[in-house]
Amino acid sequence: MIHHTIIPDTLKAVFFDMDGVLYDSMTNHAQTWVESFQAAGISFPAYDAYLNEGRTGPSTIEVAFEKYAHRPATEADIQKIYDHKTELMQSAPTPGIMPGMQNVVQQTMAAGFRVIVVTGSKQPSLISRLKKDFNIEDENVVSGFDVKKGKPDPEPYLMALKKANCEAGEALVIENAPLGVEASCGAGITTIAVNTGILEAEILSRAGAGMVLSGTQELADNWKSLIRQ
Repeated sequence: MIHHTIIPDTLKAVFFDMDGVLYDSMTNHAQTWVESFQAAGISFPAYDAYLNEGRTGPSTIEVAFEKYAHRPATEADIQKIYDHKTELMQSAPTPGIMPGMQNVVQQTMAAGFRVIVVTGSKQPSLISRLKKDFNIEDENVVSGFDVKKGKPDPEPYLMALKKANCEAGEALVIENAPLGVEASCGAGITTIAVNTGILEAEILSRAGAGMVLSGTQELADNWKSLIRQ
C-alpha cells in the first residue's frame, strides 16, 4: 500500500518520465542500444541500457566507450551510433502504453495539477504520441532536445519546476530509472519509482526513491486516493 505521507501537502505539479513509465518502450531501447553498439564493435549488455536509462544518447555512448572500448568516444562515433539507434527505433515494434497510465495522467489533470513529461529521449516516434495518447502538449515536455547535461544531473527536473512555476516541495516525480531518480532527488523533489524494468528494486531505493512500486498498475490502483489525500 502506498503511504499518503510521501505526497507533498502543497502539491501543484506531477512530473512523469516517459520510457518505462508512460510507454512500454524500454525493451526496444535496450535492444537498439545493444545492436547499434555491436555494429561499432562494442559489446554493450542490455542490463547496462537499463542502468543508463534516462541519460541523453550522447552521454550513454560516452559512458559505454569509456567502460568497454577504454577510450573516449569521438563526435563521429557518437553521431554514427546514435543515427543507427534512431534508425533501428523507427523500425522497432510500436510500444504500448504502460498499464493504468492513461488513467493516472487523466486523473492528475482532472485534479488540477500541472503535468510535465521529463525524458532524456530525442526519439520523435514516442514524443510525437504524447498529445494523442495523454493529451500532453509539446510545451509540457522536457526532452533530450532541451537539456545540456541531462539525467542524472538535476537539470531536466529543474527545468520542469520552472515550466510548472512551482517549488521542489510542491512537485512529485514518477520515475522508473535509477539515473532519473538521482536527477529528481538532486532537484529536491519527492520521487516514487515504478520498477518496470529488469533492475533490482534496491537500485531504485539506493538512488533515492521515497517509495518503489512493483509497476505502473500498482500506482494506478492507488492514484486517485493519493492525489486527493
